[in-house]
Amino acid sequence: MNIAPSSISRRAFLRGTGVSLALPFLDAMLPRRILAAQTAAPKRLVAVCTSLGIYSPALFPKQTGREYESTPYLDLIKDHRSNVTIFSGLSHPEQSGADGHSSEMTWLTSARHPGLGGFRNTISLDQFVAEKIGVETRYPSLILGTNNVSQSYTRSGVMIPAETKPSGVFAKLFIDGTPDEIQRQMKKLREGRSIMDAVGDEAKRFGARLGAADRDKLDEYFTSVREMEQRLAKAEDWVQKPKPKIDAQKPADIAEQNDIIGRLQLLFELVPLALQTDSTRLITILVQGRGDVPPVPGVSIDHHNLSHHGQDPEKIRQLELVEMAEMGAFNKLLGALEEKTEGGAPLLDNTMVLLGSNLGNANSHDWTNLPILLAGGGFKHGQHLAFDAKNNVPLCNLFVQMLQKMGQEPNSFGSSTATSVPGLV
Repeated sequence: MNIAPSSISRRAFLRGTGVSLALPFLDAMLPRRILAAQTAAPKRLVAVCTSLGIYSPALFPKQTGREYESTPYLDLIKDHRSNVTIFSGLSHPEQSGADGHSSEMTWLTSARHPGLGGFRNTISLDQFVAEKIGVETRYPSLILGTNNVSQSYTRSGVMIPAETKPSGVFAKLFIDGTPDEIQRQMKKLREGRSIMDAVGDEAKRFGARLGAADRDKLDEYFTSVREMEQRLAKAEDWVQKPKPKIDAQKPADIAEQNDIIGRLQLLFELVPLALQTDSTRLITILVQGRGDVPPVPGVSIDHHNLSHHGQDPEKIRQLELVEMAEMGAFNKLLGALEEKTEGGAPLLDNTMVLLGSNLGNANSHDWTNLPILLAGGGFKHGQHLAFDAKNNVPLCNLFVQMLQKMGQEPNSFGSSTATSVPGLV
């Protein structure tokens, strides 16, 4: 027997001691099943910036339009070709500052002359939206990164620090209660006991009242939560029976500080869970380059040095290995968003995923001709849109078009000169 649709809130939770597990979107949450196709799922935005650039020759196709020939990086996301648009010839104007790296502060704001004296940043794209729809979700936005630095800035130009530990983000999403209750639940996770143990009885009672399709979706979601717990436990090397002295310490997420790929993968795996439960609709992730060697097979030179390759073939080869690992993680993110469904459609259909960098050529600190990919969100993808490499189209024109997809109606944002990018519909 199906549960009465009107009795389930879109923001329903299963609760146990120290645990508050948000539910994914279910058919039973619709006002009436007959209106399922007419009920619009919420729109989301995920923005991922790699601060040391993306090596353009391995990314940009030589051809424009839909019949472009793939490239080494695009080969890694070939299964999602029809859901991705590649842009070249986009940038923010007047990003000259102390050095090109200063432009990482403005990738989502477009404020001019970062790094110079008297510079003051402006509001970032995600926070602009959060001001308007943030109250509709448990968290106005999730701001993540491989370091504490983020892409998100308030209206007064203050950076919001990034959350770097996947275990902390997981706890934020799923563990609720007093500090003591949270600590006890974290201990249970370290001992291999799932959050599902705490809400199991309620989950069974709840599931028994749902239709078959909703039960299947709920089982898939519970499995995803459990798998995420296991991956976190493995990454953090949590012990089965921690000694009291160890138990009092907060477990490290990934011991190797230089493992930005491992950190990125764990953060990416949290994204579908956060969106599927409507915990937030806005997520930013900054992949900040480091001055040490990432644990990627075949790489022996630090990431920052590789980005300033000076056309050295060996450095370029190793740089491509690092960036191919990043693209592989991005491919898994897109796959997870396509697999999750909501209202009969893939979660990716209602989620814009922006991947790019503040540097078009990190080797020369060049902030023009930025590498930009946009996936999902309801656009007609599957093409390479190329604009003048010297007289770039403002990236903020794309931002305005994305804001419109989010249900906002701005005439401008940042340095925009139009409300859309030619060719993207």
